[in-house]
Amino acid sequence: MNYLHKIASALCLFATGMLTLTSCEGGEIFGIDSPDWLSEKIDSIAATKGEGSIPGEEDIYTVGNTDFSTGWWQTFSKYYVIPDGEVWYGMFNLNINPDASNTYKNFALILCNDADRGSASYKEYGAIRYDHQPSGNSEWGDYIDRDCVTSTLTFSTDTDPGITNLGGTVVLTIDRSDPNAFTVTMTNGTVTKTYKQKTPIVNLNDDSANTNIRAFLVPEGSYINFLQSNIEPIGGYTSAEDKQPESMILSSVPKKVLAGTTLQEAMANVTATVTFETGVTKVVPVSELSIMAVPDMNSTGTKTLVAIYNKTFKNENCDTPVSVTAEFEVVDKMYNSLGATDNSTPFFGVTSDIVKVNPNETHIVKFTNYTDGVANWDNYLVVMVDGTNTTEYGVVRADCYGWGTAWNTVSTTGAPDDWGQWLADMDGAKVTLYVTNNGDGTAEIKADIVAINGNTYCITYSNLGGINPDDFYFKLSLEKAHLEFDTTVGSEDNTTAFFGAASELFTVPAGKTVSTQFTNYTDGAANWNNFIIALVNNANISEYAVVRADNYGWGTGYDACTHSCSQTNWEEWAAAMDGAKVNVSVTNVGDGTANIKAVILGNNGVTYTQTYDGINTINPDDLSFKLTLEKAHLVFDLPFTVNTTASAKARR
Repeated sequence: MNYLHKIASALCLFATGMLTLTSCEGGEIFGIDSPDWLSEKIDSIAATKGEGSIPGEEDIYTVGNTDFSTGWWQTFSKYYVIPDGEVWYGMFNLNINPDASNTYKNFALILCNDADRGSASYKEYGAIRYDHQPSGNSEWGDYIDRDCVTSTLTFSTDTDPGITNLGGTVVLTIDRSDPNAFTVTMTNGTVTKTYKQKTPIVNLNDDSANTNIRAFLVPEGSYINFLQSNIEPIGGYTSAEDKQPESMILSSVPKKVLAGTTLQEAMANVTATVTFETGVTKVVPVSELSIMAVPDMNSTGTKTLVAIYNKTFKNENCDTPVSVTAEFEVVDKMYNSLGATDNSTPFFGVTSDIVKVNPNETHIVKFTNYTDGVANWDNYLVVMVDGTNTTEYGVVRADCYGWGTAWNTVSTTGAPDDWGQWLADMDGAKVTLYVTNNGDGTAEIKADIVAINGNTYCITYSNLGGINPDDFYFKLSLEKAHLEFDTTVGSEDNTTAFFGAASELFTVPAGKTVSTQFTNYTDGAANWNNFIIALVNNANISEYAVVRADNYGWGTGYDACTHSCSQTNWEEWAAAMDGAKVNVSVTNVGDGTANIKAVILGNNGVTYTQTYDGINTINPDDLSFKLTLEKAHLVFDLPFTVNTTASAKARR
């Protein structure tokens, strides 16, 4: 109890030392509870050695969160470099979540060339996971032959029972001693999985004289207590002697928190990487930290998260606790977002709806990109698929990289000269994304990026091939990032007067269609208190025509058009427009006329369609449109399927 008072005192002392604060009154703190596993590891080593040990030195550290919360590609072991002709023996305790429902919640061995992960020269042979599922994804990579795998335990699906059979003390062997073979063995005495390749592993190093490979481990939904290795890892062995903490780094701190959320709820996914004496690190969940918000959570504005860790490597009370701070913001409104706002969502962990892009059409999406900033690929992804959402044409990453059939013919432009600066600029960057179906079996994706500091980037991916132009859709995904759809037009209290605010211009080339999506909010006082579409020249000086949300319009080009709408009950439609999701398409026919189509998913789940065909007096080489409003406001929204029957309100 005295020690807990010491920690509470440390928190208040930390807070009083900050220039903007005078006390820690009102701060929210919760305590520490961590399992004591180190003695079990030492006993395990001793027991193993007594029964016929493997060669090696003790290498004592943990990989993964001990509450089984580690997601895929979040936490990594040390690098173990295996020269040609040698054998690596590694031993560790694999801790399987007893409540795990999927067979892949164990660990994967990653084999790569002799380069740091994420570096320009890094190349992977592939991955071998401990579970064995021939019909699943238990091994992958360009240099991994799945026909070379055998196991004493085979799963038919990733939901088969028996995952706990993989737990316990595992001995991992990578054998390069045979010049004509390459062998990997994983065994815990109950389950043995073997990869036996009857050819030596190829050399992927840039320097052909360097024949080393590297291996490292990646857990998912489990954690590893490493025990020993016969090859000294990069960074050295970690001894079993206790160690004092020296520093820590927080991960997955949310950028924004909605007012009314408790600190515990807001920081539930936070983890800390603690560095101890000798440089060994351990990732601990927030439950093992003492945290507080300064000022408290009772008002909106910028807050400082103060986190303190007070344990040694062996989980004893330490001599001097270590602390770290991070900033977040308490806000009274949260826009739609894709991905967890603490940037913890793993690769492809969430996706938007699919959106169809017709031949000769460009679809425009606006969002703010937030990233954990660890790697270039920790940003948005654009996924090109068919209408069934099962055939993937290709994937485009934010960092000028991608894969799939579409990527085989791609040309890219706009790669930044300084990738480090670009990555830093991507946190909070405003992104305007253009997805174009060229109508000839190719697509183009362009990203206009504006960083908080004013730096701009324009990255294009042209000649993305192999698509069916009549069955082309896209969706957004991400990795260790989140996308916030917070670009607005008009005041959020719906007081903006007629034409009192407008979006930027959307240029529509001759023979093309340009589309975008937004959510319409209205005061509901009149049918015309909603969105307005204005067709203008590219200088935004003269108007060709203006059309309202209630199928009415005016202008020199409007009188010639034919307009129609699907709504018959105008009261029902007006009530459905607050929170309605709208897909607007403007077509420049190329002959001096233009068409407008608005598909509206009302908050009642009903889809309404409005068309304006044959608007004339258009200069086909000089057409743009903008969105404006009256007593309403528009929010450029997360991509959605316009023909869905789901409630728009429920999707917010």
